[in-house]
Amino acid sequence: EVVRFSDILFLSVKPQVVDKVLPTIAEHLRPETLLVSIVAGVRLRALAARLPAGAKLIRTMPNTPAMVLAGATALSPGEHVSEEEVRVVKDFFKTLGRAVVLDESLLDAVTGLSGSGPAYVMLMIEALADGGVKVGLHRETALLLAAQTVYGSAKLLLDTGEHPGRLKDMVTSPGGTAIAGLHTLESGGLRRTLMDAVENATRRAAELGAEMEEKLINGNGKK
Repeated sequence: EVVRFSDILFLSVKPQVVDKVLPTIAEHLRPETLLVSIVAGVRLRALAARLPAGAKLIRTMPNTPAMVLAGATALSPGEHVSEEEVRVVKDFFKTLGRAVVLDESLLDAVTGLSGSGPAYVMLMIEALADGGVKVGLHRETALLLAAQTVYGSAKLLLDTGEHPGRLKDMVTSPGGTAIAGLHTLESGGLRRTLMDAVENATRRAAELGAEMEEKLINGNGKK
């Protein structure tokens, strides 16, 4: 009944079970119902293969900060979706943070950056806190300061619209502490490591998407 009477239906299940869920939805999906997929790695073409012809689909890639209304979501509409329907769904995700509309070909990159990004940031926060503990701060204090510094820096960037390099330069005085720390980060390859992380996560997202597409369209994906 949920499917039958919904104007907008959100599909949020594990990728491993989407092939079992879609036939049930297809039985009751009305032509005017908009299906918004939050299933990681499942492409529009793969979803459409298990649904009635002409089904209205929007694929999304949100991230976990949406849990505290600070998420980043990318949306990719299918060919049968109107601009007004895209606007409605985008406005919904804007209540959970920020939202952008992109071509589906870029969603693997979004997965590698903002979809997986919270894991990278949490690791950086943990490492900053560990550094604070190493130089004498209590764990609770170090974690609070590290998390608030990352949060505040991101807010400063978003609110001012300034380039991150310019905001970085505001903190780095000649011969000062910040430039000494930055020298260590650059020497350790932090910039390249983060770029590689995004690239490798994007590549893995593409691999998983291809596997799911093979499974849903041809029914013989890897187990």
